[in-house]
Amino acid sequence: MKKVLYTILAAAFALVSCNTDEQRMQILKVYNWGDYIDEDLLSEFEEWYFEHTGEEVEIIYQTFDINEVMLAKIENGEADFDVVCPSEYIIERMLRNNMLHPILTPEFVEEINSRDINYFGCVSPYIKEQFALLESPEGIDPNDYSVGYMWGTTGILYNKGYVAEEEALSWSLMFDKRLEDKIFVKDAFRDVYSPILIYAKTLEGRANGTLAEDEFLSIDTIRELMYDSSDESIALVEEYLKRMKELVAGWEADFGKEMMTQEKAWINLMWSGDAVWAIDEAMSVDVELGYAVPKEGSVVWFDGWVIPKYARNLRAARYFIDYMCMPDNAIRNMDATGYVSVVATEEVFDALEDLCYCEQQLCDLSYLFVDSEGNPLEGSESVMADPVLYPDKSVIGRCGVMHDSGDRTDKMLEMWSRVKGDNLSVGMLVGIILFFSLLLVWGVWRKVDAYRSKQKLKKRRHHSKSRVK
Repeated sequence: MKKVLYTILAAAFALVSCNTDEQRMQILKVYNWGDYIDEDLLSEFEEWYFEHTGEEVEIIYQTFDINEVMLAKIENGEADFDVVCPSEYIIERMLRNNMLHPILTPEFVEEINSRDINYFGCVSPYIKEQFALLESPEGIDPNDYSVGYMWGTTGILYNKGYVAEEEALSWSLMFDKRLEDKIFVKDAFRDVYSPILIYAKTLEGRANGTLAEDEFLSIDTIRELMYDSSDESIALVEEYLKRMKELVAGWEADFGKEMMTQEKAWINLMWSGDAVWAIDEAMSVDVELGYAVPKEGSVVWFDGWVIPKYARNLRAARYFIDYMCMPDNAIRNMDATGYVSVVATEEVFDALEDLCYCEQQLCDLSYLFVDSEGNPLEGSESVMADPVLYPDKSVIGRCGVMHDSGDRTDKMLEMWSRVKGDNLSVGMLVGIILFFSLLLVWGVWRKVDAYRSKQKLKKRRHHSKSRVK
């Protein structure tokens, strides 16, 4: 009898498990940055996927604001996401730790080729070259495991009413005392660490005579610094950041844009995509903002799609990434987010005039827009474009790609926590002390009041018992 019961239970569990697996294969879990997609494309993908595969799928879409928070969820296996969009140095870490499924398998490429829906070739060769530089285990091509989505630079968003463009072309602006309490900084330690290290090393070179007063680090040196997380460099950056934090009004994950449009801040160390949004919004309230990548050098960053190891719906995940590479979808995503797609086809090139949030300038974009044979598209050497969205070749020539710091990451995070942790003005400190003092008084009063209430209750009970007796 027991054996029959166990058999029935096992069959029931198997049936439930089977149904659960079938249901899960009709769901695609996407984990992306906040405000980073035209959300109408999500429901449209469900229709597109059914049209090309005959299979139904429902997207469950969730967002994050910080790379490390996203990675922690994946490393801990807290949720079985199918598609995730980390930055380049996080992709590098995931590749090293064998945390990814390949995207471009021979079978999948053959399948989408047969249906004439292979859009991976729309990604700019320049972007693929940058992804190829990511460190990965021997025999692993990063471009098989990650596909670019958006890219941009890290620089300074500034209020033109208080800051001149020439001032914004140097990281020294972040240390200008006249801007005290008018500075905001991205709460993203890698995006801050690397530019400040470049600036510090530039000043160091000029001080010791290896650089002339008007000379800058070479691009090769900047690229080397993208790997530098030594104790010496961490200490150097910490020294500079502690000087800068005395002027900083706040460390922000997303609200810095609003602070700039409301003129509560005059400069913000931020990503180019956020700068585009702020510049556009500021126009509507007659605030004029600008964006500059300092001449000392900075970061060019990339976000890309990957499929985590524990993803359940690999088929839909691969189709979704392919769908995001369609030129029309890339243009819609750029228009919705203010960020720049890695897709660089003739359709996107022709749309440059419409993809504009600030005054267009002549830009050399020949490094990005090329034909199938690798030659620059006609006119790309000198095209009118939004320079915040599409940085000139000369700007890209002084920007390096960030890399994973491996075991040194904890050291960098500890430094970042030390810098932010004591970023308190006297007024803030007095306010905090006053708040906790009042909290303490309130707590003591509550305990005294509770004690008095208990004593009154005891007296009432005593009198009651006395009357009964």
